[in-house]
Amino acid sequence: MSQKIISFHYTLTDSDGVLVESSQGRDPVSFMTDMGMIVPGLEREIVHYSVGQKGRVEVKAEEAYGLIDFAKYVKVPREALPKQEIKVGDMFQSNQSPIPFTVKEMAEDHVILDGNHPLAGEDLVFDVEVLEMRDASEQELQQLQEMMQAAQQQQQQAQEQAGQPPEATA
Repeated sequence: MSQKIISFHYTLTDSDGVLVESSQGRDPVSFMTDMGMIVPGLEREIVHYSVGQKGRVEVKAEEAYGLIDFAKYVKVPREALPKQEIKVGDMFQSNQSPIPFTVKEMAEDHVILDGNHPLAGEDLVFDVEVLEMRDASEQELQQLQEMMQAAQQQQQQAQEQAGQPPEATA
């Protein structure tokens, strides 16, 4: 089966029905199948839709952004943060991860940052409408391969720096 480009609109809610985000009023989301570009549980279902089809896809945490991984909690000295006035829930970007760190706990001399995706551990509900589905072109496949190679190089560089506390930036 050739790889497809699928474009769709979505409204994402958590398992309690609280709105998380929506593509309504913006450009639709487009992704290439079999590349891990959207959460696995959503991709597994949406590839069976037809153009124009609407539906609801319920995705368990394990098939969305994963379960909470406590190994991704990091203890950081307060002075390593970009600002001293912080509170639980604040988010900081690190040069070592594309996922922002969220302040989970605070002490006088350090904070505990959570490096999990903000939706890790959450069951999600996607209301979707498929707008387009077509075969990926050779040019799109080549461009994606180049982007993936660049991302792998960046990841390697970040792993070489592992073990150092994240340099948080606002």
